[in-house]
Amino acid sequence: MSTFTIFLALIIIVAFLLVVVIMVQNPKGGGLSSSFGGGGQQMGGVKKTTDFLDKSTWTLATLLLVLILLSNVTIMDAPAEAGTRVFESDEPVNTEMPATQTPAQQPVRTDSTQ
Repeated sequence: MSTFTIFLALIIIVAFLLVVVIMVQNPKGGGLSSSFGGGGQQMGGVKKTTDFLDKSTWTLATLLLVLILLSNVTIMDAPAEAGTRVFESDEPVNTEMPATQTPAQQPVRTDSTQ
């Protein structure tokens, strides 16, 4: 199991947790809902829960960014494994340009009897 695979699994887990934490949060009431009469809904809520969700959102977002950057470094530093090269061949490569062919010329008629 390569380090990139480990980073990929961690990125998927952190992204899923980030989506769950964001979906659990209550809206603050300052968006479109307040302008259409929805401003009288629950304001505030439990303070400690919103603090925990806010901190966990920022922590998971930062962790996701760090994991993505570290996975990119592992991709760049990893040597190319056998079979992953695109141009892997035992045949020599022909680098000569083919000769250009001119179109066949029409025979020139020398008689002027038309």
